[in-house]
Amino acid sequence: MSLPADLFRQLDAMVEERGLPSRSQLIAELIRHALAEHEALTRPEEMLAGTITLVYRGDKGRVRHQLAQSQAEYLKEVISSQHVFLEDDQSMEVLLVQGPAERLKELCDALRAIRGVHQLQLVTTTALLPPLHEQDEVAAKVAETPRKQEPKDEVAA
Repeated sequence: MSLPADLFRQLDAMVEERGLPSRSQLIAELIRHALAEHEALTRPEEMLAGTITLVYRGDKGRVRHQLAQSQAEYLKEVISSQHVFLEDDQSMEVLLVQGPAERLKELCDALRAIRGVHQLQLVTTTALLPPLHEQDEVAAKVAETPRKQEPKDEVAA
């Protein structure tokens, strides 16, 4: 791979600033990030996992309520969220998400539309969270579990 001299110097400086053992490690990280972004753009049905980071300000009750309402519309995609208060009357929220790229984009668009949201960034990866419960597996276990027999009422003759 060849690069212009100036870009090569910037790459080496970035490797050194991050304390990485080699430029190959940095290049691999950058390529993985670009590939995940490419998947999201070119294959809207592709399953992705990632985070959405939001920074917002304003009437906290109203903004947080609207954020919660938007997230509720994407219950299958939003796995968890973490909120912290920042200085200067700002808040940050980080959502752990997984779902089709198209749904994650729709969620980001819905969150961006909320007045008071100043920054939003989606970072994705094509590696997925392992399924917590397989529907067929759960159904099979329920079917295998012997049911407790209820005592029958006996009528004396």
